[in-house]
Amino acid sequence: MSVRRVIAVFGLFVLLLSGCDGPADPAAETSTGVGPTAAAPVLRPGWQPLTVPAPPGGEGRLLLRDAAACAGRWFLVGGVVDAAGGTRPAAWTSVDGTTWTVVPVRADSFYGRQNVLSSVACRDGRAAVIGAKTGGAHGYPRISTWRQLPDGTLVEVQASFETFGGPTAVNVSRLAAGAPGWLIVGNRSAGAASWVSSPDAAEFALVEGAPELASDPVGVTWAFDAVAAPPGWLAVGGLLPAGRIDRDPAVWSSPDGRSWRRTVLPGGPEYEEMQRVTLVGGVPVAVGLRGATFGAWRQEASGWVAAGTFGRRAGAGVPGVASLVAAGDRLVVAVTDGARHSVWVSADRGGSWREAAMPLDVSAGVDRDVALVAVGDRWWLAADDGTRAGLWSAAGVGA
Repeated sequence: MSVRRVIAVFGLFVLLLSGCDGPADPAAETSTGVGPTAAAPVLRPGWQPLTVPAPPGGEGRLLLRDAAACAGRWFLVGGVVDAAGGTRPAAWTSVDGTTWTVVPVRADSFYGRQNVLSSVACRDGRAAVIGAKTGGAHGYPRISTWRQLPDGTLVEVQASFETFGGPTAVNVSRLAAGAPGWLIVGNRSAGAASWVSSPDAAEFALVEGAPELASDPVGVTWAFDAVAAPPGWLAVGGLLPAGRIDRDPAVWSSPDGRSWRRTVLPGGPEYEEMQRVTLVGGVPVAVGLRGATFGAWRQEASGWVAAGTFGRRAGAGVPGVASLVAAGDRLVVAVTDGARHSVWVSADRGGSWREAAMPLDVSAGVDRDVALVAVGDRWWLAADDGTRAGLWSAAGVGA
């Protein structure tokens, strides 16, 4: 896909969002049904700041982008940007979630040495990562994947340019880990796509044009996120039906990341899509856009159903879901409404939501991000406001 076509698709996306459901309401809202209800008091987690040590390689500002935890090990990834705007990859790990140490990073390519690591997943206490650096004649993101060796070093994985780039590339979204191995979801010019790897994350194979996952006469597909869900994988996103200008939420299931079965939820007049998915108590719950609000969906015995809504789109900015995790029996989600980032908590699998105060005010924009990770009822928040970044933890937050 050409750069011009990518820009055009993004412009259409912004235009669709700006026309959803009239003017934005700046007041935060919660909902247990179709319509919003009065705002509940904001939760006040007891945030505790944690120290993230500076990695070697020269001075610069830390960039924090994503976090994951498994098997008694925590991971945090991002990068470092120097005064001249140059970047390099960086990662950290912890065995208790409190004391963090730098992970040795070994890049093997020109763009790998400039990567900012954006998505991390882990299985059996070992991490794999996606990173990228925009560059080249056409300004495409140069994607790299990274895997962790037994000695703890994070190393760049060599791949052909066409694996993540090439003439049919659109984007690479999120990395997931599970019993089958590793899965990346993203999009190609043919629609939603996946990349699968064996348990060592040493090589990813592109699955492009797969029936039901890719676009077809029914509509144009787009994938945002995935989670391991026995017996395989669950991916979420949206489908733009033929003859329509707004997406409907879509879910894909797969035993192996290669063959997929699509489920499109009934859509109304609003723009709807699932952007993040996780399991809470073994139940898949997704969060995404529902018109001018954010909405949740969960899988029940009868199938996928719409749950509660929360928040409102703000102004002309582009809203989105940055992170979604299960903290014990609660869901915690970080979103941007187009103007600012916020964190919300649900104790009933997405039925109702309350906003939780953040330790750092983060406005919307480039190089600003919020990421979450949780173990039990304790959760961690990494926030980057474009001038500084930090990591905090909190425990036992009710909703």
